[in-house]
Amino acid sequence: MKPTKRRYSVLFFDLDNTLWDFDKNSYFALRNSFKLFGLNINDEEFESVHSIYTCHNERLWELYRNLEIKKNELIKKRFSITFTEAGISGIDPEEFNTVYLNEMPKQTHLIKGATEILDLLFNRYKLYIVTNGFSEVQYKKIENAGLSKYFKKVFISEEIKVPKPNPEFFEYALKSANARKKESLIIGDDWDADIVGASNVGLDQVYYSPENIDFEIIGQATSNKPLTYKINQLSQLSLFL
Repeated sequence: MKPTKRRYSVLFFDLDNTLWDFDKNSYFALRNSFKLFGLNINDEEFESVHSIYTCHNERLWELYRNLEIKKNELIKKRFSITFTEAGISGIDPEEFNTVYLNEMPKQTHLIKGATEILDLLFNRYKLYIVTNGFSEVQYKKIENAGLSKYFKKVFISEEIKVPKPNPEFFEYALKSANARKKESLIIGDDWDADIVGASNVGLDQVYYSPENIDFEIIGQATSNKPLTYKINQLSQLSLFL
């Protein structure tokens, strides 16, 4: 189905797993961190630790997004719980977290088609990044991956003092960008943080979901409900932008 043509002037992109390949980059950052600590674990053991970490990190980030825990608690717990469950001892979890966060922005894998679509949109729209995360890491990731040249400003939850999907995050970004809701579009991969969050403040959204098989409109606009597109490739943004 082709969408109804409408004119946007401002595009807000999520960063992690929308443009910057968080899953792949986190994998290599974690592997490098183990090497720096002299932990010579085999591939099978690493895959197990990586799986344990991913599970706990996602759960803790959900609590963080819901304002149920603070940043320092997330930092302390994600590796302490992982190491306990994996039977790893003799490593300070907070020290390991510092090394891991230092390794993260060194990884520069992007989602397929990210550079190409940004090249296409850069001169036609005002582009912004809206991301949950830690400022000291997010800025470095954007810079090292060659993304900073495309965006007028980066909105980070830690600086705004409230994470997506909180309405205050989106309202702050809109006001700071001097953007009208009806002319703005959010593109992100997280259904709750990006899509539901943006929808709740009346913003049209693009749900980037690579496991889906094709482009479609999954939410028709009404007087009380914004429009929702779904894509499985970033290149599909060119269908309606």
